[in-house]
Amino acid sequence: MTLAQHNAEDTCLNNRRQPPVEGVSPSSVLSLATSPDSGNILDKVDKAESLGSRESTARESLYRISAPGKSFSKETIAVDAELDAPSREDTDRDSVHHANHHGASEPALHRSMSTATHPDFPEGGLEAWLVVFGSFCAMISVFGLINSSAVFESYFSTHQLIDNTASEIGWIFSLYLFIVFFVGIQVGPVFDRYGARIPVAAGSLLIVLSLMLLSLSETYYQIILTYSVLGGLGGALLNSPAYGAIAHFFDERRGLATGIATTSGGLGGIIFPIILREMLPNLGFPWSCRVLGFIMIGLAVPANLFIKTRLRPKTGPDGHPIIASVWPDLTIFRDLRFAFSAIGIFFMEWGLFVPLTFIISYAAAHGQDATESYVLLSYLNAGSVVGRILPGFLADKFGRFNMVLVTISLCVVTLLALWLPAGDSPAMLIAYAVLFGFASGSNLGLLPVCVGQLCDHRQFGLYFSTAMMAASFGTLSSVPIGGALLETGKLDNGWGVVIIFAGASYAVALACYTTARVLAVGWSPLKKF
Repeated sequence: MTLAQHNAEDTCLNNRRQPPVEGVSPSSVLSLATSPDSGNILDKVDKAESLGSRESTARESLYRISAPGKSFSKETIAVDAELDAPSREDTDRDSVHHANHHGASEPALHRSMSTATHPDFPEGGLEAWLVVFGSFCAMISVFGLINSSAVFESYFSTHQLIDNTASEIGWIFSLYLFIVFFVGIQVGPVFDRYGARIPVAAGSLLIVLSLMLLSLSETYYQIILTYSVLGGLGGALLNSPAYGAIAHFFDERRGLATGIATTSGGLGGIIFPIILREMLPNLGFPWSCRVLGFIMIGLAVPANLFIKTRLRPKTGPDGHPIIASVWPDLTIFRDLRFAFSAIGIFFMEWGLFVPLTFIISYAAAHGQDATESYVLLSYLNAGSVVGRILPGFLADKFGRFNMVLVTISLCVVTLLALWLPAGDSPAMLIAYAVLFGFASGSNLGLLPVCVGQLCDHRQFGLYFSTAMMAASFGTLSSVPIGGALLETGKLDNGWGVVIIFAGASYAVALACYTTARVLAVGWSPLKKF
């Protein structure tokens, strides 16, 4: 054995525990070793391959051994690695294969591979579950309030805003959600680049401040500025980091983890209406808002302590982090799967916030006591809590898009088969509230993981916030449209039109998500996606 051969073998053995270098494969080394000048080096290469070595230093040593009298540049070695690249690409996701088979564009394919870098995820452990808990607390602050919007809508319409129309009052809640989702398009890239600390701290402060100032609000414009604008900005700063941090710690179990975190909105929607039912008659509106503000302070502590990032941001050819623009990257809509998913979220928001906002007013209009009707909203949110956990667990096993199609279908059925004919039947209303809460809660829990399935993990903030930007226009217009439709007819006719509008919106969302799934994996209902 020559000295060069001995050194090559030592290099392979010493590097067996090192991570593999991108671009170097055993088949490329073997093709070199079997050249006419290689001598008995083939045995050495076989031994190195059996030990799992694919280091570039071993490749260079083998080049020197195969032709001792020649010199090889790094460019020559790199060319050999590039010639071997197709064998590595064979290990990419099935979803990319199917997307190519069904005609997806080349840029869309490269962007859509969420496993492009194949990072390792903890999938559990103390740190990961503390992140989920922090996200849980942040989401209560955002969605616990909006899931209690029916209480505020009912109270405003009989107190401060008794002279305003239903459509005008609806703008208060639509504007809040519009700001949460639309401003989130700027927050998402900031989270991807700089982490969660600054947006979570600022968002927590604004949420608390909005409730404290809302307690002093008596006119329409004051409520708009405090509840909608200030609260919406705080919600936008909390929303993207709360979802995005989970994507840094979970992949295979992301549906379950996200579902657990999003139960917070349902729990807030159970607890806050009950608190307000007791406090509004006894303490009045100002102190009721202040108590909610103090609760938000307590929730802000674990949110700021535990929400964090783990994956490094994407880097450019120079090795420096790529600074993403704070404006939406509309080129990602070239991926038709993402485009149809985003459109589906738009129509889903159209259908969702009409019942969330008007269900208490509906019950009061059909003979039930307005204060007691607050419990109906708690029933809806109780169903939502279960809906965010169970389908998330099933989605990880049977496919995220598959499960969201089932839950959207259930929303259509409950709206048209239960709420539409409910009338003044308390039993029908309770059954509708629980089942619709289950189905709609499932949608909200599954949407982020469906979006995350279409992108690189490190760009989740950008993709999710872009999808929510599209949805923001749905939230902005849904409740005012519902209020306007309610005013078009008398009691029963007006409510019937509102319910049909919500059901039709969900039906269009179902068509959009079905299209996205077909583009990804074809028509087979058995394919996990």
